[in-house]
Amino acid sequence: MDFSLGEELEELRNLAREIFTDHATPERLRAVETSATRVDDKLWADLSAAGLLAAPLPEEAGGAGLDLAGLCVLLEEQGRRVAPVPLWPAVLGALALSAHGSAGQRAALLPAAADGTGRITLALEEFAPADPCTPLTTAAPEGAGWRLTGTKAVVPSPAGAEQVLVSAVTDAGTGLFLVGRDAPGTTWTPAETTTYDLAAHLDLDSTPAEAVGAPGTGAVEWITDRARVALAAVQLGVAEGAVRYAADHLSTREQFGRPLATFQAVQHQLADCVIETDAMRVTLWQAVTALEDGEDTEQPVLVAKWWAGEGGLNVVHRVQHVHGGIGVDTDYPVHRHFLWGKQVSTTLGGAAGDLSRLGDLLAGKAVTS
Repeated sequence: MDFSLGEELEELRNLAREIFTDHATPERLRAVETSATRVDDKLWADLSAAGLLAAPLPEEAGGAGLDLAGLCVLLEEQGRRVAPVPLWPAVLGALALSAHGSAGQRAALLPAAADGTGRITLALEEFAPADPCTPLTTAAPEGAGWRLTGTKAVVPSPAGAEQVLVSAVTDAGTGLFLVGRDAPGTTWTPAETTTYDLAAHLDLDSTPAEAVGAPGTGAVEWITDRARVALAAVQLGVAEGAVRYAADHLSTREQFGRPLATFQAVQHQLADCVIETDAMRVTLWQAVTALEDGEDTEQPVLVAKWWAGEGGLNVVHRVQHVHGGIGVDTDYPVHRHFLWGKQVSTTLGGAAGDLSRLGDLLAGKAVTS
């Protein structure tokens, strides 16, 4: 299978790499980390001005129609530089509206999503043991709308988002619902974690909402699959960026009169990083291809997500280890890759949960020879 990028995606990657490299410098990252929202608004505006936020969206929404593949290209470049912008929830939320929203919802929200002036975030996670595809939050019909009740965990970057896409269960099955960030019945509580963004928990108490598509028609599964793949793309970039730091450090640092890179044990550590990064890349694009071709997607998506969780975490651990003491120094950039790798590996469930789901899936399939 050929996973090489086409001309449009190559151009998108080159432009994204240039912008992220120019903006997400260690000095700029330190400044953003002390800001009120931990979002680089200047970088967000520049991504919008370059047309990158719109690129994955369909042409009728002002985009270039590059869809999930385009988003994954952007997310990989973001992960390389650990650039603090809410790219995956905002663009994926816009794609969900494009695919499942009503004509009125698309007309009202997609233009602002495309130019970056109206952000969307996603509320897909709940506290264990809830699975993202089987939420405990409930939605009850009321007139032409709905009322949502429940708690969503670690909603990414709610500050600055105007709308929240919430997964909930109805009598007809699961569905996606659009909720105003400050709608009646919403209570936000900061997540008590050290994260690269200011995530928050969302309590819903009979909160008014609009359905995005008809409940029970697969919208929650649609967005959960793509969220898992989007996170795998971010993690691939995080791992690549971490390995680059390690290679530069080991080629210049000496011990016993020799560069650290010449020691066999260190070479083995970096070789394992390269192997796992390559596996993350192959499984990511296999999942993207399956989703875009409408194939049986559950297995490749879970495989990509598992590699992102397991392999990605292994890579950032090794990279921090080979840096020695400076690997845990917050004045040295590599700690951000460790932090992002750790958080991404547990978003939408950790590697153990993904492996359990994958095992259940494979156990239910007929054996062929």
